[in-house]
Amino acid sequence: MLDVLTIGDATLDTFIILEEDEAHCNIIHHKKLLCLNYADKISIEHTAQSVGGNAANVAVGIRKLGLSSSIITELGDDMNGQVILAELKRANVQTNLVRLLPGKNTRYGIILNYESERTILSSQVERSYRLPKLPSTHWIYYSSLGKSFAKLQTKLIAQIKKIDSHIAMNPGSYQLRYGLDTVRKMLNYTDLLFVNKEEAELLVSKKQKQLLKKTIYALHQRGVKQIVVTDGENGSYASDGSHIWKMLTYPIKPKAKTGAGDAYASGFLSAIVQNKSLPEAMKWGTANAGGAIQQFGAQHGLLTKSKLQRLIQSHSDIQPTLYT
Repeated sequence: MLDVLTIGDATLDTFIILEEDEAHCNIIHHKKLLCLNYADKISIEHTAQSVGGNAANVAVGIRKLGLSSSIITELGDDMNGQVILAELKRANVQTNLVRLLPGKNTRYGIILNYESERTILSSQVERSYRLPKLPSTHWIYYSSLGKSFAKLQTKLIAQIKKIDSHIAMNPGSYQLRYGLDTVRKMLNYTDLLFVNKEEAELLVSKKQKQLLKKTIYALHQRGVKQIVVTDGENGSYASDGSHIWKMLTYPIKPKAKTGAGDAYASGFLSAIVQNKSLPEAMKWGTANAGGAIQQFGAQHGLLTKSKLQRLIQSHSDIQPTLYT
């Protein structure tokens, strides 16, 4: 039996690290704008490439932490698709459920990196999304998909009603932007939900922000058993419906933040698979995210179990605390 099966799109990401030169580009923080001089020549410090996509990142992260993982994803039968498939195999992720689609393109992303923060230009491709018969697995991690994802989700719900697997969900930006009501239908089947603070608020209400505690309990009322809310440099929160814990991030200067959320999810979920408590799982997630932000590319900084445990030990002064 598998430990974790992930479902979602995989991408080939190109990272463009912009030279930090305020004469040609700058950030307007309060409006969340990265501004590049129009029709100007912008200097690039260097570039990097990496396989990306929530499902692929978590499958690789789970595997690096010593558990078994497989992925359901659809790739174009092009050069990018072949690169992704080869990298998944190299990471020892099971790929027998990967579909290569003749004549189709693979999704890709262009990530502009400036002052360690990322702006993602993400391609969308047409997919019909078939869902094969699910193998025996302890956990299913359902994540970012594009157009037509609703059809796959309906089939997923039908299958999970018949199998003995736990469900983790981390909805992608496209799903939340264009299929919010469809994503909400999945909450009642979700054992573990991963979202950032803004996504949590969106799932509860389109109209207004509210206290985080109220948002978390509203998600529990929709059927979610355990909830993880990440809040960037402010840390993370985890709830089992009775208690909410908060944990600060480790004081690690980031090179890039791409993949930090996926690294957190793979660390947290790996701990849960091994019957760790929520506070312990938060430490695993925080440490794995701390490793990811020290490298360009969502997968290059993912930690092995021994490195993760050493990082946790070196920051033993930072512990989860009850959030009131």
